[in-house]
Amino acid sequence: MNLKDLAASLGLSQTTVSRALNGYPEVSEATRKRVVEAARRHGYHPDSRARSLATGKAMAVGLILPQTAKQEIVNPVFTDFVAGASETLAERGYDIVLSIVADADQSAVYRSFAAKGRVDGVIMQAPLTGDLRIAMLKQLGLPFVVHGRVSDHDDEYSWMDIDNRHAFYRATAHLLDLGHRRIALLNGLEAMDFAHRRRHGFLDALKERGVRASPDLMASAAMTEGYGYAEASRMLCLPDPPTAFLVSSMMIALGADRAIRAAGLTVGRDVSLVTHDDALSYLSNDTDGIPIFTATQSSVREAGHICANILLKLIDEPDAAPVQTKLEASLIIGPSSGPAPN
Repeated sequence: MNLKDLAASLGLSQTTVSRALNGYPEVSEATRKRVVEAARRHGYHPDSRARSLATGKAMAVGLILPQTAKQEIVNPVFTDFVAGASETLAERGYDIVLSIVADADQSAVYRSFAAKGRVDGVIMQAPLTGDLRIAMLKQLGLPFVVHGRVSDHDDEYSWMDIDNRHAFYRATAHLLDLGHRRIALLNGLEAMDFAHRRRHGFLDALKERGVRASPDLMASAAMTEGYGYAEASRMLCLPDPPTAFLVSSMMIALGADRAIRAAGLTVGRDVSLVTHDDALSYLSNDTDGIPIFTATQSSVREAGHICANILLKLIDEPDAAPVQTKLEASLIIGPSSGPAPN
Protein backbone atom coordinates (compact mmCIF):
# COMPACT_ATOMS: atom_id res chain seq x y z
CA MET A 1 0.00 0.00 0.00
CA ASN A 2 1.25 3.50 -0.87
CA LEU A 3 0.41 6.89 0.64
CA LYS A 4 -2.35 7.54 -1.89
CA ASP A 5 -4.09 4.23 -1.11
CA LEU A 6 -3.78 4.75 2.65
CA ALA A 7 -5.27 8.24 2.38
CA ALA A 8 -8.15 6.94 0.23
CA SER A 9 -8.94 4.16 2.72
CA LEU A 10 -9.21 6.75 5.50
CA GLY A 11 -11.14 9.36 3.49
CA LEU A 12 -8.36 11.89 4.14
CA SER A 13 -6.05 13.89 1.90
CA GLN A 14 -2.53 12.65 1.27
CA THR A 15 -1.24 15.85 2.89
CA THR A 16 -3.17 15.20 6.10
CA VAL A 17 -1.99 11.58 6.26
CA SER A 18 1.62 12.62 5.64
CA ARG A 19 1.45 15.34 8.29
CA ALA A 20 -0.14 12.93 10.78
CA LEU A 21 2.63 10.37 10.27
CA ASN A 22 5.26 13.11 10.61
CA GLY A 23 3.79 14.38 13.88
CA TYR A 24 2.87 17.87 12.72
CA PRO A 25 1.09 19.72 15.58
CA GLU A 26 -1.75 21.03 13.40
CA VAL A 27 -3.10 17.47 13.04
CA SER A 28 -5.34 16.46 15.95
CA GLU A 29 -4.24 13.65 18.24
CA ALA A 30 -7.35 11.64 17.35
CA THR A 31 -6.56 11.86 13.64
CA ARG A 32 -2.90 11.05 14.19
CA LYS A 33 -3.77 7.90 16.17
CA ARG A 34 -6.29 6.86 13.52
CA VAL A 35 -3.71 7.28 10.75
CA VAL A 36 -0.91 5.52 12.67
CA GLU A 37 -3.19 2.58 13.49
CA ALA A 38 -4.31 2.26 9.85
CA ALA A 39 -0.70 2.43 8.65
CA ARG A 40 0.25 -0.34 11.09
CA ARG A 41 -2.75 -2.46 10.10
CA HIS A 42 -2.02 -2.19 6.39
CA GLY A 43 1.74 -2.56 6.78
CA TYR A 44 2.42 0.89 5.36
CA HIS A 45 5.98 2.14 5.95
CA PRO A 46 6.84 5.63 4.67
CA ASP A 47 10.05 5.96 2.70
CA SER A 48 12.48 7.52 5.18
CA ARG A 49 14.53 9.17 2.40
CA ALA A 50 11.45 10.87 0.97
CA ARG A 51 10.36 11.96 4.43
CA SER A 52 13.81 13.35 5.12
CA LEU A 53 13.66 15.44 1.94
CA ALA A 54 10.15 16.63 2.77
CA THR A 55 10.87 17.59 6.37
CA GLY A 56 14.52 18.64 6.18
CA LYS A 57 15.28 16.15 8.94
CA ALA A 58 17.44 13.03 9.02
CA MET A 59 14.48 11.09 10.45
CA ALA A 60 16.93 9.18 12.65
CA VAL A 61 17.94 9.13 16.31
CA GLY A 62 21.44 8.21 17.49
CA LEU A 63 22.27 5.72 20.23
CA ILE A 64 25.96 5.32 21.10
CA LEU A 65 27.21 2.37 23.13
CA PRO A 66 30.78 2.37 24.50
CA GLN A 67 32.85 -0.72 23.65
CA THR A 68 33.40 -1.35 27.37
CA ALA A 69 29.64 -1.91 27.58
CA LYS A 70 29.31 -3.98 24.37
CA GLN A 71 28.06 -6.92 26.40
CA GLU A 72 24.95 -4.77 26.86
CA ILE A 73 23.92 -5.72 23.31
CA VAL A 74 22.87 -9.12 24.65
CA ASN A 75 21.68 -7.73 28.00
CA PRO A 76 17.88 -7.98 28.17
CA VAL A 77 17.79 -4.53 29.84
CA PHE A 78 19.39 -2.91 26.80
CA THR A 79 17.32 -4.85 24.27
CA ASP A 80 14.04 -4.07 26.06
CA PHE A 81 14.93 -0.37 26.22
CA VAL A 82 15.74 -0.27 22.50
CA ALA A 83 12.52 -2.16 21.72
CA GLY A 84 10.44 0.39 23.63
CA ALA A 85 12.20 3.37 22.07
CA SER A 86 11.98 1.83 18.58
CA GLU A 87 8.21 1.30 18.85
CA THR A 88 7.64 4.97 19.64
CA LEU A 89 10.12 6.25 17.07
CA ALA A 90 8.78 3.99 14.32
CA GLU A 91 5.32 5.51 14.74
CA ARG A 92 6.85 8.80 13.68
CA GLY A 93 8.97 7.27 10.93
CA TYR A 94 12.29 7.57 12.75
CA ASP A 95 15.11 5.04 12.55
CA ILE A 96 17.71 4.31 15.25
CA VAL A 97 21.39 4.66 14.33
CA LEU A 98 23.33 2.43 16.72
CA SER A 99 27.09 2.97 17.03
CA ILE A 100 29.48 0.90 19.15
CA VAL A 101 32.66 2.90 19.71
CA ALA A 102 35.74 2.99 21.91
CA ASP A 103 35.20 5.08 25.03
CA ALA A 104 37.75 7.66 23.88
CA ASP A 105 35.97 8.05 20.52
CA GLN A 106 32.52 8.89 21.88
CA SER A 107 33.00 12.66 21.63
CA ALA A 108 34.11 12.37 18.00
CA VAL A 109 31.03 10.32 17.09
CA TYR A 110 28.65 12.78 18.75
CA ARG A 111 30.39 15.65 16.94
CA SER A 112 30.15 13.75 13.66
CA PHE A 113 26.43 13.18 14.20
CA ALA A 114 25.93 16.91 14.69
CA ALA A 115 28.23 18.09 11.87
CA LYS A 116 26.93 15.70 9.21
CA GLY A 117 23.28 15.88 10.21
CA ARG A 118 23.09 12.08 10.39
CA VAL A 119 20.60 12.21 13.27
CA ASP A 120 18.07 14.70 14.61
CA GLY A 121 18.85 13.89 18.24
CA VAL A 122 20.43 11.31 20.51
CA ILE A 123 19.51 9.15 23.48
CA MET A 124 22.45 9.05 25.88
CA GLN A 125 22.89 5.75 27.70
CA ALA A 126 24.88 4.65 30.76
CA PRO A 127 25.54 8.04 32.40
CA LEU A 128 28.48 8.22 34.78
CA THR A 129 28.80 10.38 37.88
CA GLY A 130 30.07 13.74 36.64
CA ASP A 131 29.61 12.67 32.99
CA LEU A 132 31.29 15.15 30.60
CA ARG A 133 29.02 14.24 27.69
CA ILE A 134 26.25 16.50 29.03
CA ALA A 135 28.26 19.70 28.53
CA MET A 136 29.48 18.53 25.11
CA LEU A 137 25.97 17.77 23.82
CA LYS A 138 24.67 21.11 25.09
CA GLN A 139 27.54 22.85 23.31
CA LEU A 140 26.77 21.01 20.06
CA GLY A 141 23.14 22.06 20.22
CA LEU A 142 22.03 18.52 19.38
CA PRO A 143 18.71 17.57 21.02
CA PHE A 144 19.32 14.82 23.56
CA VAL A 145 17.75 12.94 26.43
CA VAL A 146 19.58 10.90 29.04
CA HIS A 147 18.36 7.48 30.13
CA GLY A 148 19.30 7.99 33.76
CA ARG A 149 20.83 11.07 35.36
CA VAL A 150 24.16 12.70 36.09
CA SER A 151 24.47 13.94 39.66
CA ASP A 152 24.77 17.63 40.56
CA HIS A 153 22.97 19.34 37.67
CA ASP A 154 19.75 17.42 37.06
CA ASP A 155 17.79 20.58 36.19
CA GLU A 156 19.93 21.59 33.21
CA TYR A 157 19.13 18.87 30.68
CA SER A 158 16.41 16.36 29.72
CA TRP A 159 16.40 12.96 31.39
CA MET A 160 14.23 10.02 32.34
CA ASP A 161 15.09 7.96 35.40
CA ILE A 162 13.65 5.93 38.23
CA ASP A 163 14.32 7.03 41.80
CA ASN A 164 17.13 4.54 42.37
CA ARG A 165 18.04 5.95 45.77
CA HIS A 166 14.52 5.62 47.14
CA ALA A 167 14.03 2.19 45.55
CA PHE A 168 17.03 0.76 47.41
CA TYR A 169 16.13 2.62 50.58
CA ARG A 170 12.72 0.88 50.51
CA ALA A 171 14.22 -2.52 49.72
CA THR A 172 16.72 -2.20 52.58
CA ALA A 173 13.99 -1.01 54.95
CA HIS A 174 11.93 -4.08 54.00
CA LEU A 175 14.79 -6.38 55.01
CA LEU A 176 15.40 -4.42 58.22
CA ASP A 177 11.70 -4.74 59.08
CA LEU A 178 12.13 -8.50 58.77
CA GLY A 179 14.88 -8.38 61.39
CA HIS A 180 17.93 -8.62 59.11
CA ARG A 181 21.04 -6.77 60.24
CA ARG A 182 23.76 -8.47 58.17
CA ILE A 183 22.59 -7.29 54.74
CA ALA A 184 24.88 -7.59 51.72
CA LEU A 185 24.79 -5.25 48.73
CA LEU A 186 25.78 -6.64 45.31
CA ASN A 187 25.72 -3.46 43.25
CA GLY A 188 26.52 -2.57 39.67
CA LEU A 189 29.59 -0.57 38.73
CA GLU A 190 29.48 2.42 41.06
CA ALA A 191 31.06 4.76 38.52
CA MET A 192 27.60 4.49 36.91
CA ASP A 193 25.24 7.07 38.34
CA PHE A 194 22.35 4.65 38.98
CA ALA A 195 24.57 2.36 41.08
CA HIS A 196 25.99 5.35 42.97
CA ARG A 197 22.45 6.38 43.94
CA ARG A 198 21.45 2.83 44.89
CA ARG A 199 24.41 2.53 47.26
CA HIS A 200 23.39 5.76 48.99
CA GLY A 201 19.80 4.54 49.38
CA PHE A 202 21.10 1.33 50.97
CA LEU A 203 23.40 3.23 53.34
CA ASP A 204 20.71 5.77 54.25
CA ALA A 205 18.34 3.03 55.40
CA LEU A 206 21.01 1.29 57.48
CA LYS A 207 22.10 4.55 59.12
CA GLU A 208 18.53 5.52 59.95
CA ARG A 209 18.10 2.25 61.90
CA GLY A 210 21.50 2.47 63.57
CA VAL A 211 22.90 -0.52 61.66
CA ARG A 212 26.59 -0.37 60.76
CA ALA A 213 27.42 -0.95 57.11
CA SER A 214 30.00 -3.73 56.70
CA PRO A 215 32.57 -3.12 53.91
CA ASP A 216 33.02 -6.90 53.54
CA LEU A 217 29.33 -7.15 52.62
CA MET A 218 29.42 -4.62 49.77
CA ALA A 219 30.59 -5.31 46.22
CA SER A 220 30.49 -3.46 42.90
CA ALA A 221 31.07 -4.93 39.42
CA ALA A 222 29.50 -5.49 36.00
CA MET A 223 26.08 -7.04 36.54
CA THR A 224 26.52 -10.67 35.49
CA GLU A 225 25.32 -14.01 36.83
CA GLY A 226 28.93 -15.05 37.46
CA TYR A 227 29.59 -11.97 39.59
CA GLY A 228 26.48 -12.67 41.65
CA TYR A 229 27.52 -16.28 42.21
CA ALA A 230 31.16 -15.49 43.07
CA GLU A 231 30.46 -12.65 45.50
CA ALA A 232 27.53 -14.38 47.22
CA SER A 233 29.66 -17.53 47.61
CA ARG A 234 32.51 -15.50 49.14
CA MET A 235 30.24 -13.69 51.58
CA LEU A 236 28.44 -16.85 52.69
CA CYS A 237 31.84 -18.25 53.73
CA LEU A 238 32.59 -15.32 56.06
CA PRO A 239 32.71 -16.03 59.82
CA ASP A 240 29.62 -13.82 60.18
CA PRO A 241 27.81 -14.29 56.84
CA PRO A 242 24.91 -12.17 55.62
CA THR A 243 21.34 -13.22 56.27
CA ALA A 244 20.09 -11.23 53.28
CA PHE A 245 21.29 -9.98 49.89
CA LEU A 246 20.12 -6.86 48.06
CA VAL A 247 21.24 -7.02 44.42
CA SER A 248 21.08 -4.63 41.46
CA SER A 249 19.74 -6.85 38.66
CA MET A 250 18.01 -10.09 37.83
CA MET A 251 21.27 -11.45 36.39
CA ILE A 252 23.04 -10.91 39.72
CA ALA A 253 20.03 -12.40 41.54
CA LEU A 254 20.26 -15.61 39.53
CA GLY A 255 23.93 -15.96 40.47
CA ALA A 256 23.29 -15.21 44.15
CA ASP A 257 20.39 -17.67 44.16
CA ARG A 258 22.69 -20.35 42.74
CA ALA A 259 25.31 -19.65 45.42
CA ILE A 260 22.77 -19.82 48.24
CA ARG A 261 21.45 -23.17 47.03
CA ALA A 262 24.98 -24.51 46.47
CA ALA A 263 25.69 -23.74 50.14
CA GLY A 264 22.80 -26.00 51.11
CA LEU A 265 20.61 -23.08 52.18
CA THR A 266 17.03 -22.21 51.29
CA VAL A 267 16.25 -18.83 49.70
CA GLY A 268 13.64 -16.95 51.71
CA ARG A 269 14.09 -19.10 54.80
CA ASP A 270 17.82 -19.27 55.58
CA VAL A 271 18.90 -16.33 53.43
CA SER A 272 16.69 -13.62 51.95
CA LEU A 273 17.24 -12.21 48.46
CA VAL A 274 15.84 -8.94 47.05
CA THR A 275 16.63 -7.72 43.55
CA HIS A 276 15.99 -4.81 41.25
CA ASP A 277 13.81 -6.02 38.40
CA ASP A 278 13.22 -4.11 35.16
CA ALA A 279 10.06 -6.07 34.24
CA LEU A 280 11.95 -7.62 31.35
CA SER A 281 10.30 -9.37 28.41
CA TYR A 282 12.83 -12.21 28.22
CA LEU A 283 13.86 -12.56 31.86
CA SER A 284 10.65 -12.22 33.80
CA ASN A 285 10.38 -12.22 37.59
CA ASP A 286 7.06 -13.96 37.26
CA THR A 287 5.73 -17.51 37.06
CA ASP A 288 2.00 -17.76 36.39
CA GLY A 289 1.43 -14.39 38.04
CA ILE A 290 3.54 -15.20 41.12
CA PRO A 291 6.83 -13.29 41.63
CA ILE A 292 9.99 -15.38 41.93
CA PHE A 293 11.96 -12.76 43.87
CA THR A 294 11.01 -9.86 46.10
CA ALA A 295 11.92 -6.94 43.84
CA THR A 296 11.93 -3.21 43.29
CA GLN A 297 10.25 -3.17 39.91
CA SER A 298 10.19 -0.77 36.97
CA SER A 299 9.68 -1.30 33.24
CA VAL A 300 12.74 -0.56 31.13
CA ARG A 301 10.63 -0.98 27.98
CA GLU A 302 8.38 1.84 29.21
CA ALA A 303 11.55 3.86 29.90
CA GLY A 304 12.39 3.46 26.20
CA HIS A 305 8.97 4.80 25.22
CA ILE A 306 9.32 7.78 27.58
CA CYS A 307 12.84 8.67 26.42
CA ALA A 308 11.77 8.53 22.77
CA ASN A 309 8.75 10.75 23.40
CA ILE A 310 10.87 13.31 25.27
CA LEU A 311 13.42 13.38 22.45
CA LEU A 312 10.73 13.78 19.78
CA LYS A 313 9.32 16.75 21.68
CA LEU A 314 12.79 18.35 21.83
CA ILE A 315 13.29 17.74 18.09
CA ASP A 316 9.89 19.25 17.26
CA GLU A 317 10.31 22.17 19.68
CA PRO A 318 13.98 23.25 19.69
CA ASP A 319 13.32 26.02 22.23
CA ALA A 320 11.46 23.78 24.68
CA ALA A 321 12.66 23.74 28.28
CA PRO A 322 14.42 20.57 29.51
CA VAL A 323 12.03 17.72 30.29
CA GLN A 324 12.66 15.58 33.38
CA THR A 325 10.71 12.47 34.30
CA LYS A 326 11.36 10.53 37.52
CA LEU A 327 9.42 7.35 38.20
CA GLU A 328 9.03 5.40 41.44
CA ALA A 329 9.81 1.69 41.44
CA SER A 330 7.22 -0.63 42.96
CA LEU A 331 8.21 -2.99 45.76
CA ILE A 332 6.90 -6.45 44.85
CA ILE A 333 6.92 -8.94 47.73
CA GLY A 334 7.82 -12.50 46.72
CA PRO A 335 8.87 -15.71 48.46
CA SER A 336 12.60 -14.84 48.36
CA SER A 337 12.46 -12.61 51.45
CA GLY A 338 11.47 -13.71 54.94
CA PRO A 339 12.25 -13.15 58.62
CA ALA A 340 15.89 -13.19 59.67
CA PRO A 341 16.83 -16.62 61.04
CA ASN A 342 17.44 -16.89 64.78
